[in-house]
Amino acid sequence: MNAVGIDVSKGKSTVTIRRPGDEIILPPCDIRHTRSAIDDLISKIKSLNGETKVCMECTGRYYEPMATWLTNAGLFVSVVNPILIKGYSDDDSLRAPKTDKADSKKIAKYTFDRWTKLKKYG
Repeated sequence: MNAVGIDVSKGKSTVTIRRPGDEIILPPCDIRHTRSAIDDLISKIKSLNGETKVCMECTGRYYEPMATWLTNAGLFVSVVNPILIKGYSDDDSLRAPKTDKADSKKIAKYTFDRWTKLKKYG
């Protein structure tokens, strides 16, 4: 199982990929919203062994291009209300400051905890 947490912003997204047991496959990194950068991300995700789910917040309209590109590439993508992520408690969120990197890690952890309940985008 692989969980991809994406914190979407204008012009870029911060991405974390993790496996169960808090194993980080891809530490939080920024992906620009360009075709080549997103194609590289898609290749990286598709190269992972096991089932993979991508989760992101529906932040304004910024998430739409990323969600569409990933979905069109055949990946499972779930887009959730930011209130659900904000209300989600993980061990790190009590002490860690709110940053894009921390949010992408939190979204990836949320993905594991809601694995069977995530709705597919599109």
